[in-house]
Amino acid sequence: MDTLTAANVGRTPEGRVASPCINVCKMHEETALCRGCARTITEIAGWSKSDDESRIRLLNLLPERRELLKAHGVLGVMPAKD
Repeated sequence: MDTLTAANVGRTPEGRVASPCINVCKMHEETALCRGCARTITEIAGWSKSDDESRIRLLNLLPERRELLKAHGVLGVMPAKD
């Protein structure tokens, strides 16, 4: 995957860097990453206050994190209900 930059990143209608949220909002305890977007709780909570440069930097970390979640078999998967 190519590195994201200000020129090629997805944007909201307002022109901000778009969130990677895919509405699978459940944390994976072992990695402390969201199963959907591969961000930490702190990163998710701070997204709305982050500038575009910080958002792009974070988005570039996500492919490696997604691979980690895939290796655990949980990327984009909600846990089974007990």
